[in-house]
Amino acid sequence: MSIASDKVTVRRGPLVVVGGVFAAIVAACAADAVIALIALAAGAPDDFSPLKAPSYIFLTAVGLVVGAVGWAVMRRVSKDPRALVRWLVPTVVLVSFVPDFLQYGNGGATGVGALLLMHVTVATAAVFTYRKVMPLT
Repeated sequence: MSIASDKVTVRRGPLVVVGGVFAAIVAACAADAVIALIALAAGAPDDFSPLKAPSYIFLTAVGLVVGAVGWAVMRRVSKDPRALVRWLVPTVVLVSFVPDFLQYGNGGATGVGALLLMHVTVATAAVFTYRKVMPLT
C-alpha cells in the first residue's frame, strides 16, 4: 500500500476562479462604497476623487485581478506558498499605503484614513477569495 504525498494541489476550474474573483470585486466595491460614504459624511472633501465610485471601483478591480495573477504565480513557483503569503500580503498592503499618504493634501486625514481602510478591506476580500478558489498547498 502506498501513501500519498502530504502536498495535494487543489485545482479549481477557470470559471470557479473567475467567478470567485468577480464576487470579491463586487463585495470589496460594496464595502469601499460604505467606507467612502462614511468618510464623506465625516468630513472628507466632496471633491476628493479617490472616494468617487469610478476611481475606487476601477482600482479595486485592477488590484484584485493583479493580485489573483500574482497569487496563481506564487502558488505555482513557491516551495512554501503559505510562508510566502504570511509576509508578502502585509508587505504589499503597506506599500500600497504610500500613494494614499501622498493624497493627504487633497483628502485630509479623513480621506486618507478611508483610503487606508479600503486597501485593508480589498486585501481581506482578496486573501479570503484566493484561498477559496486557488487554495495553497
